[in-house]
Amino acid sequence: MDWEAFAERMATMARDLLAQESVEATLERISACAVNIVEGCDAAGILVLHGSRVESLAPTEGLVVRSDRLQERLREGPCFDAARRLEGERVFRIKDFTEPEESWPDFVREGRELGIGSMMGFLLYTEEENLGALNLYSRHPAAFTKASETAGWLLASHAAVAFSSARTADQLQQALQTRHTIGEAMGILMERLKITEDDAFALIRRVSQERNVKLRDIARQICESGGIDD
Repeated sequence: MDWEAFAERMATMARDLLAQESVEATLERISACAVNIVEGCDAAGILVLHGSRVESLAPTEGLVVRSDRLQERLREGPCFDAARRLEGERVFRIKDFTEPEESWPDFVREGRELGIGSMMGFLLYTEEENLGALNLYSRHPAAFTKASETAGWLLASHAAVAFSSARTADQLQQALQTRHTIGEAMGILMERLKITEDDAFALIRRVSQERNVKLRDIARQICESGGIDD
C-alpha cells in the first residue's frame, strides 16, 4: 500500500464529500470512493437499520443490495452487526467465503452463492450518533489485507463525518422549507378569511390534528389549492 498516495486521495475525497449538495450524493460518493481507494474492493454500499428492517443506500451494484437483503432475512452478517452495535468492535471482516465461518455460518454459505468472496463492515459513527455501516465486498477470497482494513477504517471515519454533516444540512434545509411553506399558507388564509396571523396558524394546526396529517403537509395543500379542502 502506497500510503502517501492514499493520503492524497483521502484528502481529495474529504474535500469532495463536503462539496456534495445532498445526502444522497454524499453517500454515492462514499461508496464510489470505497471501490476506488480500498485495495481489493469490487463493490460497496451503506446499510442502515430501522429496527429489524434493512435499508440499502448508495449501492455500487446489485450484489450489495442482495447481500443486505440476505442479512436482513437471516438477521446475521458483519454489516448487520456493525450497523446495530452500540459499543465494542466497530470493524467486522469475513476473510474467505469458501471457508466455514463460526460467527455467521448461514450468511457465509448463502453469500457464497451470491458471488461474494470476502467482505468487511465498518460502523459509521460520530460521538453523537451511529449512522449505519459501510460495506465493502470482493468477489475474490482473501482479497482484503490488513492494509485494506486500515484504509477502510480511515475511509469510514471520514465518511461518517461527511454523512452526519450532509444529513444535518439537509434537515436544516427541510426545516427552512417547511417554515416558508407554513408562512405562505398562513398568508393565504389571512387574505381569504380575513383573520389574524395567530388565528391562521391555529387553524392550520387544528386541521393537522383533526386529520392526523403533518403540519407541513396541510400547509402544502393550502398553498396548492388556495385554501383548506373539505
